[in-house]
Amino acid sequence: MSDIFRLTKDVRHLSISLPIFAAMQLEAGKKIYFLSDFHLGAPDYERSLEREKRIVAFLDEIEKDAASIFIVGDLFDFWYEYKTVVPKGYVRILGKMAALSDKGIQLHFFVGNHDMWMKGYFEKELNIPVYFDEQSFTYNGREFLVGHGDGLGPGDHGYKFIKKVFRNSISRWLFGAIHPTIGMGLANWLSRKSRAATGQADEKFMGEENEWLIIYCKEKLQQKKYDYFVFGHRHLPIDFALPGGSRYINLGDWLRYDSYAVFDGVNLQLQYHKP
Repeated sequence: MSDIFRLTKDVRHLSISLPIFAAMQLEAGKKIYFLSDFHLGAPDYERSLEREKRIVAFLDEIEKDAASIFIVGDLFDFWYEYKTVVPKGYVRILGKMAALSDKGIQLHFFVGNHDMWMKGYFEKELNIPVYFDEQSFTYNGREFLVGHGDGLGPGDHGYKFIKKVFRNSISRWLFGAIHPTIGMGLANWLSRKSRAATGQADEKFMGEENEWLIIYCKEKLQQKKYDYFVFGHRHLPIDFALPGGSRYINLGDWLRYDSYAVFDGVNLQLQYHKP
């Protein structure tokens, strides 16, 4: 019964705080920005802080013409919300996101595989909707499908199983029962190990037949027409032409590329931030 009551409260909260995304027409001069994979916290405090300042400076620059900003997963290298506690640090990025939201700029946040354990902090404190799966949006008559990208497409069954386990409410509760000093230390160690296992595999385009997000996009196009598929997770900036004039954009990351995408009302372009 308590689980049903908690679910009812969550649904009621979401219905109040999350906007209804009908087709939107951008005002003249306004743009939509898409960014992903900041991995704040990695690989160490000093380099993470430098990257955080760089990202905040970029958000300062785009504030003047941003209608909406999408952060498409892995903002943090690890994140866990305890009942009354959130991880230490990240005050610059969280403060900037709060300021943007307070000014009426709509932010959207998609959880990634490194920060999937969100429990309502962003919605309550920042008024930012949080998505756990890909979502569709319509701007100026263009259809967008947006998501982090992890676990989509064929293969990688091991990760897909682990993702289901980690998203399970029991797993989240069990981790929360561990003292934060131990739990956060263990999680950060696992995040570093995950990146080390990936190595340099994400630095090369593997070809149309082997890029699992391209395969996923083609499968989705058989069900519905999308103009743009916008994903992160891959850590490699990609702009790939799909059948029927659609395009797959991978946002890259802010560890190596400082890459992002911007929609000006007509075209979506992959770009690189140069301070």
